[in-house]
Amino acid sequence: MILGNPVVSDICATGLSGCIALTLLRFWGETAKRGIFDQKLNRKFVHVSIGLVFMICWPMFSSGYRGAILAALVPGINIIRMILLGLGIMKDEAIVKSMSRNGDYRELLKGPLYYASTITLACIFYWRTSPIAIAAICNLCAGDGLADIIGRQFGSHKIPYNRNKSLAG
Repeated sequence: MILGNPVVSDICATGLSGCIALTLLRFWGETAKRGIFDQKLNRKFVHVSIGLVFMICWPMFSSGYRGAILAALVPGINIIRMILLGLGIMKDEAIVKSMSRNGDYRELLKGPLYYASTITLACIFYWRTSPIAIAAICNLCAGDGLADIIGRQFGSHKIPYNRNKSLAG
């Protein structure tokens, strides 16, 4: 709890977490727009960092249901943004480029939307009461994201049942 009043504290935690998440997304959007990293690598940096950074913000929230709902607003608002971007209603080339494989805005309605939805649901249903949320988010963010990065760098030995995947990844 940040402040003396738990309601105000949770609201402040939501605002601060949202600002942190938005700043991180803007940072990766800018790196994608400028072509600082390969687009696939940039996308994976978003994948790995955003969920883990959001999870680091969890201690700012209360442990009750209100904390869970207000914390879930952060990725929940991002879901709305992705739907608007993915449908072409809203435009943000940098964010689309940082979250998509090919720069196609419609891709945001697939993997990135599932990613944000998983984090939101884990937050709502398993908020700090079960290790399931932490395990799910860590596997989704770090496990899946790093598997691709490591697999591309060190993945010379392919898995027999899927030649697109490597043992290293």
